[in-house]
Amino acid sequence: MLTSLRLLQRQKQSMVAPQLIESIRLLQLTRGELHQFVEQELEKNPLLEPASNDGESVGDVLPIAGQEAGQDQEIGARENEVDRPVSAGSREGPGEWKSLRNTSNNSAGSRPALDEFAASSETLHDHVARQIALTAYTPRERRIAGELAAHLEDTGYLQVNLLELAGALGVREADVERVLATLQQFDPPGIFARTLSECLEIQLRQRDRFDPAMAALVGNLKLLARRDFQALKQRCGVDEEDLLDMLHEIRALDPKPGNLFQSGAPETVIPDVWVMPSPEGGWQIELDPDTLPKLLINQTYFAEVSRHASQNSKDQAFLNDCLQNANWLIRSLDQRAKTILKVATEIVCQQDAFFRHGVAHLRPLNLRTVAEAISVHESTVSRVTSNKYMLTPRGVFELKYFFTVAIASCQGGDTHSAEAVRHQIKAMIAVESPTAVLSDDDIAVRLKEIGIDVARRTVTKYREAMNIPSSIQRRREKRLWLTCDQGPVVP
Repeated sequence: MLTSLRLLQRQKQSMVAPQLIESIRLLQLTRGELHQFVEQELEKNPLLEPASNDGESVGDVLPIAGQEAGQDQEIGARENEVDRPVSAGSREGPGEWKSLRNTSNNSAGSRPALDEFAASSETLHDHVARQIALTAYTPRERRIAGELAAHLEDTGYLQVNLLELAGALGVREADVERVLATLQQFDPPGIFARTLSECLEIQLRQRDRFDPAMAALVGNLKLLARRDFQALKQRCGVDEEDLLDMLHEIRALDPKPGNLFQSGAPETVIPDVWVMPSPEGGWQIELDPDTLPKLLINQTYFAEVSRHASQNSKDQAFLNDCLQNANWLIRSLDQRAKTILKVATEIVCQQDAFFRHGVAHLRPLNLRTVAEAISVHESTVSRVTSNKYMLTPRGVFELKYFFTVAIASCQGGDTHSAEAVRHQIKAMIAVESPTAVLSDDDIAVRLKEIGIDVARRTVTKYREAMNIPSSIQRRREKRLWLTCDQGPVVP
């Protein structure tokens, strides 16, 4: 019989453990989502309870029936606590886990103070309701005013069809328009406008500056957006000096007057990781302990219930299932914290120049580089860096901010990150002369002079992404602003 080796490809289905899927999902949960998930588990599992804040041990992971006790011994009583600060100068992973609250070398002033308390402020609708109550309206007018206020957006604009509203209230459209005219005199100036032009018009009328020339300017906001000042001068019938004064007045107005008021509770970004200079040099990286749920298994309750459930197979099965889920959750939370700290530490190691010198020194970085350095899969790094934030001496950044594509170097040296190139473009435009505005070609040439090999179309793409006007639009605006103070600019 002849035998031979053959390569065969077969399709096979296998079941992935639900707990493995949940462990992967825990990595990408935000702080709020994680705490919500833990609260749900606390409600379902009678063996779980939140750890106390007295700094004592967090609770042992109990061995499941059929397992050796030594398997979980390394997790122990410090399960799910925060690791000691990790130095970015070394690539060692997190060691023994312990609470930052008990770390002796962490003084009260060593960590940044995060102000999470803000005084409650009056909302726009509360402010308008108070003014309606103080206005001498008839009962019908007060009803119309209340209905109009109900359709007021947080930006201060009114988005409602007056004819349909009048029909719903059983009043004339003229009555609604008359009440609306009084509401448009409320504070802040410009509210209850239906368009941007009407919002600016209301504010100009209250300043007694809505003359025919200004009306023409407000009626041609598209030309103003395109910075077509020659066409604006013709439409308004004014010279450059008058147009400059009018533009100053327009800039002083508020296009969204409702934004002055707080529409709800302020959303505070709470960083998951802290990066601070280390006294020994390098960087000190810590996890925020307040963002990590701390759980323990109630051993006393488990032992007491086990004695009564031993005679009932269903009760015993339920109890074992609760124990298994509790052990899994504590392990998963521990592994999640360790993985976040590993990824953050590697990012700081890779971007050390950024933390020392600023965004111009941000290095190109991808998920694979970090994944290979800490021996995990790229998808794990992607999940960890989603919606996670890092507090640094240079501000709060999302972890994904540090991953940018590479731009080639002209001299064949180190590549440059796309974010650093955008920073260079923005810096060049910020210091350009009104008489020598840089075109995209000029910027590309200057970037090549400092060793950044980038095409003109790439410069255009980055400039538009930063909402910076073209060189033609910038030249028009700079020439116009310069005219009033220095006289005509010679082209």
